[in-house]
Amino acid sequence: MIHFEELNDKQRAAVEHGEGPLLIVAGAGSGKTKTLTSRLAALLHSGVKPENIVAITFTNKAAGEMKERTEKLLAQDKESFKAMFLGTFHSFGARILKKEARLFGRNSNYTIFDADDSKSLIKKVAAGAGLSERDVKRLTPLVLRREFSKIKDEMIDPEAAEDETVYKLFKLYEQALQANNAFDFDDLIQKPGMLFLGNPEILDQYQEKFRYILVDEYQDTNTAQYTLIKLLANKYRNLSVVGDDQQSIFKFRGSDFRNFLNFEKDWPDAKVVLLEENYRSTQNIIKAASAVIAHNHLQKSKTLWTNNPEGGRVKVVEQYTADGEAEWIAGHIDTIRMFSDYGSIAILYRTNAQSRAIEQALIERGLSYRIFGGLKFYERKEIKDIVAALRYGSNPQDSVSLDRLKKSFLKKPYTQLKEELPSKAAVLRPVELIGYILMTTDYFNYIERTQTNSTERIENIKELIEFASGFEKMEDFLERISLLESTDTVKKKDLKKVQDSVVNLMTIHMAKGLEFDAVFVIGVNDGLLPHQMSYHNENEIEEERRLMYVAMTRARKELYLTFYHLPSRFLSEIPSGLMEFEGGRGFDDEERYIDMD
Repeated sequence: MIHFEELNDKQRAAVEHGEGPLLIVAGAGSGKTKTLTSRLAALLHSGVKPENIVAITFTNKAAGEMKERTEKLLAQDKESFKAMFLGTFHSFGARILKKEARLFGRNSNYTIFDADDSKSLIKKVAAGAGLSERDVKRLTPLVLRREFSKIKDEMIDPEAAEDETVYKLFKLYEQALQANNAFDFDDLIQKPGMLFLGNPEILDQYQEKFRYILVDEYQDTNTAQYTLIKLLANKYRNLSVVGDDQQSIFKFRGSDFRNFLNFEKDWPDAKVVLLEENYRSTQNIIKAASAVIAHNHLQKSKTLWTNNPEGGRVKVVEQYTADGEAEWIAGHIDTIRMFSDYGSIAILYRTNAQSRAIEQALIERGLSYRIFGGLKFYERKEIKDIVAALRYGSNPQDSVSLDRLKKSFLKKPYTQLKEELPSKAAVLRPVELIGYILMTTDYFNYIERTQTNSTERIENIKELIEFASGFEKMEDFLERISLLESTDTVKKKDLKKVQDSVVNLMTIHMAKGLEFDAVFVIGVNDGLLPHQMSYHNENEIEEERRLMYVAMTRARKELYLTFYHLPSRFLSEIPSGLMEFEGGRGFDDEERYIDMD
């Protein structure tokens, strides 16, 4: 027998649901993974054949965790799981294409092109297409790859593309992929969807095979993923999805949370189960986060609650600069380490550029840290390029820095930097010399044309400029950078030994799905959170508010929201009785809104 004693009533209702569509609306920390895993185990226990089940997640890690939990629940021989598909959308699509590749002019030994492979092929295709000089400048390989990806992810008819040149190049790119016996990453979802749309008899075969479909994080699906799942489930209608529209924060990757909100329209007979009990956070954290997200209009209404202790109030802290904010946080973490038993601490931020100040403050305090999903500030390519130029200017004998400049820049700007940097460094302040380097190399334009995350890289450079503006002498600035780099001595191999003492740094996007005893959300300023690029559109503001909600609900015991300059509008949405304000002038001081210089 299989036992589900640890499930609450709502979770049990979802797990024991019989045939037909099921929507599990899982609030933050409500046991989403446990519920979906238990439902998978219940289906197998009821006699559903493993080969008739498809369980789809967004990451290999999540798939591995689900498989491990299901095996434990069933105490079943691992061999029985081999016939069941449990994996990511892309691995599921790849499995279908292995069998159906011939219909797309490929054989089963096809290659999957990653982003770099695709960009190289696009570059080759564009070079042979006889483009005008204007189109060559306008449609770089990076721009074309983005356009082609959009066509596939959103299932757009390429013939309906507004830009005829993009359509022409897309056709040539598709032909080149076929000639290479290759699919790109986007094809792994789009091509099976096209296959099913155009071949009812093939669709019927797969519908017969995959009669039970479970999808995790359904709010993060894009149009191609949504189409693939809807077609596959349409015959037997045994579709179980779980997710939370309030935690949909990946619009920039193409996800559309309306797929989640429209589930009941797509499947009118769907059973809807709300998982509203939070097992992670204190009552005050849950109430504060719920008050913020309640201001969003587009959402599936739910009331999150918890039996956990009330806990302390949310700490809102004002400082006057990013460096002051970072120093306060580092000092407070030092105190926490001495006087509390918190096992995990995280610092979350809206953009990677914000890590510069906090890294510096932690290093100066001797606090070990690690960055999830990214490089430390001074290890980022654009920062290393500029610092190399500064170092060569200050010391023309530095051949290592000169070699980096030669590799990073075209011949003409490299030659100019080599000849002029030493004399410029002798008379210019650090911030002025950075300006000269950026102008000489046209570096911002170079980044926009060649880097997928150009906005983030430009923000990093602007942060370096801001930091450099506080120095008059080049040697002082470079010495400060060198000391920061050399003091940061925690190696990856040592992280496991100091797991609990390491402070975790990451963007809010990277933090989704994680939880920590104490969480510091930094830069809760208007302009950062919400980001200034979202001001023009209410839907964008709602996405930013969901980011704020995700950040707040990562905390188990203590939540700190810190800001400088103009406080985020989201802070005013937290009831005053749930907040404890420290420092600064408070939200009601009108002077801060008059002059923010």
